[in-house]
Amino acid sequence: MYDRLLLPTDMSPGVDRAIEHAIDAAQRYDAELHVLYVVDADAYSSYPGDEYVHEFEGLEHALEEAGRDAVGDIVDQATEAGVSTETEIRHGVPHEEILAYADDADIGLTVVGSKNRPGEYRRLLGSVAERIARMAEKPVTVVKTPVDED
Repeated sequence: MYDRLLLPTDMSPGVDRAIEHAIDAAQRYDAELHVLYVVDADAYSSYPGDEYVHEFEGLEHALEEAGRDAVGDIVDQATEAGVSTETEIRHGVPHEEILAYADDADIGLTVVGSKNRPGEYRRLLGSVAERIARMAEKPVTVVKTPVDED
């Protein structure tokens, strides 16, 4: 049914179950899993730049490296499960880049993670997950991960 699945990650706890779900779906459909990380342009464009996350690196580079690590961890899990992968790191507005990538790569199904917080804290999906689900032209599966409020 699907040849290519997309799993965008933002390294948050809300993506944990989505990783398992995406790998399982890729196995079931014998599909290639595309793993995407978007360095949020708003996160570093609003950064004044007078402090550095690391002595020699700015915030943008640190975010990109963290994204590469997160993507690498997912690829390791997928490879162990016998799933072939493609990876991509992009810069921009997360939901826009995710939707553009899905179109560019002819993705059949996008699997997004969302934090499921207890109580009245949040009844809606996270803004990125909600926008992807609402704006995507092809199927989207939203996988909620419970997050404890401390």
